[in-house]
Amino acid sequence: MGYPIGTVLRIVKLSRSTYYYRKNKTASSEVWSNAGGRPIPGYSWTFDGHRVSDEIIKQWLVALIGGEGLFYGYLKLTHALRRQFNLNINKKKVYRLCKELGILRPQRKIKPKHPRRVSSNRKVTGPNQLWETDIKYGYIAGEKRFFYVLSIIDVYDRSIVADYIGLNCTAKNAADTLRAALERRRHDFDGRLPVIRSDNGPQFTSYLYERACKELNVYHELIPCKTPNKNAHIESYHSILEEECLGHYEFNSYLEAYEAVTRFRKFYNQQRIHSGVNYMSPSEFYEAYYRRAVKLVPIAA
Repeated sequence: MGYPIGTVLRIVKLSRSTYYYRKNKTASSEVWSNAGGRPIPGYSWTFDGHRVSDEIIKQWLVALIGGEGLFYGYLKLTHALRRQFNLNINKKKVYRLCKELGILRPQRKIKPKHPRRVSSNRKVTGPNQLWETDIKYGYIAGEKRFFYVLSIIDVYDRSIVADYIGLNCTAKNAADTLRAALERRRHDFDGRLPVIRSDNGPQFTSYLYERACKELNVYHELIPCKTPNKNAHIESYHSILEEECLGHYEFNSYLEAYEAVTRFRKFYNQQRIHSGVNYMSPSEFYEAYYRRAVKLVPIAA
């Protein structure tokens, strides 16, 4: 015979409640481990109290897959079972049954995300070092719809290197405009490509645009949210575009708007004098820079 349990517990200084708690926990753990986990009941219940076997639930799942649920994942199938068959079932069980049937949809492939680089303060000492880009909206009264102007400006010489005008503006349009700008000035790069700076618009934060920048070997940086002053030069151009062009017309058609913006961009680049470039036009200043006919003054951006 052994000692009474109370005596043993006093000797080892262990309370009765702790002892029996640990004893019961160990016993239950052994039961579960021997069974390989919680036993599968093999059925579920409807919300009004009827029992439904797993085999019938599988038939319902197959029927759903053959109809509206062809492109459903297990989570949507769970809701469909609840809605159509009044079945009280959770997503984990639906996942298991779908796995047994081999009807689980493959996981979506997540596209790799490009690191977002926040813009930093820069000292710009010449053209083709820093370009800014942004999108401006215009309105066509005759057609009651908007159009888009995406522009790329050289911060140093204030030239609009390239722009895009269209009834929509996607990441592909933004990437194609960047390619056109690089091609236009490819003979003037001094061994390195310009940094491109933009706001956080969906066109510029898209995977397609970031991939294009990587393929073109262009460093793309984003201004912090709610800091348009970091993109001040392109904001200034679009303000001028609004005041001197868009605000003077009531366009009857997209063609009218396209032609007006194109004319203004040519006027701005070739004729309109700018105080920031020695009261020359951007094109004149750009040519004078390469002739060393202007005083080279670094600017902060």
